[in-house]
Amino acid sequence: MREANVTRKTKETSIDVRINLDGSGQYDVSTGIGFLDHMLEQLSRHSLVDLFVRAEGDLHIDFHHTTEDTGIAIGQAISAALCDKSGIVRYGAAYVPMDETLSRVALDISARPYLVWRVQFSKPKLGEMDTELFKEWFQAFAQAAGITLHVENLYGENNHHIVESCFKGLARSLRTAIEIDPRASNVIPSTKGALGG
Repeated sequence: MREANVTRKTKETSIDVRINLDGSGQYDVSTGIGFLDHMLEQLSRHSLVDLFVRAEGDLHIDFHHTTEDTGIAIGQAISAALCDKSGIVRYGAAYVPMDETLSRVALDISARPYLVWRVQFSKPKLGEMDTELFKEWFQAFAQAAGITLHVENLYGENNHHIVESCFKGLARSLRTAIEIDPRASNVIPSTKGALGG
């Protein structure tokens, strides 16, 4: 089983993450931020990655540190669980509709982190969460996981639907990319013989 545990402790946050890439989408998530919990649950369920998250942060200041550091810890756990990335499909992409909204996510587990974020919101907050923090989560996740990640909302009106379609798009893309390719199960999917650099 491709599993990993990550603990991240700073003066701002304390985070524990456990993942199983070969799971069934079981989750147990508590960050202190209700909407972020909801999005991480979607990420787990639709990627089939089992995800355990416990985060305590300086929420009395704002949600920034907890959001960003949760993205870092989950990204680090995925990177660790992938080891040298032998046998994975590597690439994944998904279009996710949600009522009036359509988003597209494409990724490459390349060890070359990069985020393209083409998502706009019409409101500054969703519940108590600043909408600008969603880009921060995706940036932190992509950087820590070593993933080239393109996230684009093609159209939509409801901000909740826009965010959720982005997380579900990430989940579906990740699910494809981390699968073991039955035709190349022991091969690193690169002509370099290694991923990164």
